[in-house]
Amino acid sequence: MTFVVGENCIKCKHTDCVEVCPVDCFYEGPNFLVIHPDECIDCALCEPECPVDAIFSEDELPEGQEVFLELNAELAETWPNITEMKDSPDDAEEWDGVENKLQHLQR
Repeated sequence: MTFVVGENCIKCKHTDCVEVCPVDCFYEGPNFLVIHPDECIDCALCEPECPVDAIFSEDELPEGQEVFLELNAELAETWPNITEMKDSPDDAEEWDGVENKLQHLQR
């Protein structure tokens, strides 16, 4: 089992989760983070650290966000690994809770 970064991370991209990951399985894109499913050890440390509740156990993904399981796996193969916390985008708070953000995902 793995954890998955879901839709609410798009354009929010807080990196609090990265700091607590014991296996450095987060990867960073321009406006989104992903978890590499083959590296995640299912420790659950990242989930409570996400200030926008965008991390889910794969078996608890909200309805309609199943595509993010595949997206996390795909993008983790091409994006660079991130191991340290960074500043969030200036407008992250404005994007928290906005629905249908997949169209804003930058690869």
